[in-house]
Amino acid sequence: MRYYLGIDIGTYETKGVLVDGDGQIVATAAEPHRMQVPRPGWAEHDAEKDWWGDFVTISRSLLSKSRVDPARIRAVGPSGIGPCMLPVDGAGTPLMNAVLYGVDTRAALEIEELTEKIGIERLLSECGNSLTSQSVGPKILWLKRNRPELFARTHKILNSSSFLVHKLTGRFTIDHYTACGSTPLYSAERLTWDDSYADLITGPERLPDLLWTTDIAGTVTPAAAEATGLAAGTPVIAGTVDAAAEAVSVGVLDPGEMMIMYGSTIFIIMLTAERVRDPRLWYSPWLFEGQHACMSGLATSGTLTHWFRERFAGELDPANAVEILAREATRAPAGANGLIVLPYFSGERTPIHDPRAKGVIFGLDLTHNRADIYRALLEGIAYGVNHIVETYAEAGQKATVIAAVGGGTKNQVWSHAVSDITGEAQTIRSRTIGASYGNAFLAAVAVGDVQREDIRRWNPVERTVKPDPSLVSVYSRQFNIYKRLYAQTKDLMAEISG
Repeated sequence: MRYYLGIDIGTYETKGVLVDGDGQIVATAAEPHRMQVPRPGWAEHDAEKDWWGDFVTISRSLLSKSRVDPARIRAVGPSGIGPCMLPVDGAGTPLMNAVLYGVDTRAALEIEELTEKIGIERLLSECGNSLTSQSVGPKILWLKRNRPELFARTHKILNSSSFLVHKLTGRFTIDHYTACGSTPLYSAERLTWDDSYADLITGPERLPDLLWTTDIAGTVTPAAAEATGLAAGTPVIAGTVDAAAEAVSVGVLDPGEMMIMYGSTIFIIMLTAERVRDPRLWYSPWLFEGQHACMSGLATSGTLTHWFRERFAGELDPANAVEILAREATRAPAGANGLIVLPYFSGERTPIHDPRAKGVIFGLDLTHNRADIYRALLEGIAYGVNHIVETYAEAGQKATVIAAVGGGTKNQVWSHAVSDITGEAQTIRSRTIGASYGNAFLAAVAVGDVQREDIRRWNPVERTVKPDPSLVSVYSRQFNIYKRLYAQTKDLMAEISG
């Protein structure tokens, strides 16, 4: 039997899976870690400990649980959160903690300055994206300005999957999908690094080699084999960002198909027939040459539920706190007894792209309880999803199929709120483990053992979440207030940010 290993670095947890040639899961493993927030608006990981350390632990755990001979693993597929900014020296050693994706808003000033210098039209036409907290370019400029001694020592700027590939193979690589998040340093028009900003930010010499996701980046080195338990010489694919691997795992293959990932953040990917140019959304070439993707995401979702559990449900057993709060939320009615939450606890990404946005719990009175507030948090995230779905429609993109994936799909209040508020059905496949499963499949594609369409055989549809028409009036009213609430408090949010 042939086997494929997939490991994904998440915001709060690393997950891994070992899959056989029929797509059956042989073993799974997970390892928690913490997102560091040293200052408001910052979000970091220790790459050696949280990324590589977790990879080593997960790899060894999967091999131990499955008792599979490492020599029978045909290929390894890595993915991780992104786009991130990790400066490393010539040996690939991190020079500081990794600066995370759009949840880290430290480069707000650089975003404004670069947008003014470059111009929104050029950004959209050449790079495919406006500059937001999701963009790596402004964060590199922040590094150059605020840590000049580290910048001078920087050999390469890596992402999470790039770092794993280097630790495994010794090569510095990045896939095109992830690289497009390095705005303005990547040309979506020419599918290459752009040297126009070498003096302003940095040149291509500090950036990894570009590959497509299923290209073989290299093979496991003897040193990496000793650390991970894998066989030296095992092929390692270039890999990608976690959300893209998630989309693959649930069969998103054709234009018009959309994935909603319920994780630490909500991330949405829609495949499109052509390149979408809209400053409110993100663009990237898809994982395979000639295809296009239009992306969006909220800054906080699962992160917000983590925050609530830690701050306001500390007496609950951590092992079942999620289930208890979810049951409590079912006792509150749709609309959470008039509560509306703006889930902007780490600023917000699409569609408002406002790093100074603040979280709001609106409508509180003395009758409200924990169940009302927790349900309102989940519904607030769902309103944010609906705001994005509206934005896609305004950009001329209507989803034909919406596939849901991630741990949040197990929370019925949350997943049903998304369908009820958007008015869209969501298909949920039998395996919702997500990115690590997608990585294993991509590894199998890379070595020619399966075709892309085989993911639908590996992971068939299990159920569909359908919207409840009786809740349209409640949620329409609440969503209208949701949008007006941000519009009417935006200036105050900026003012309180100082």
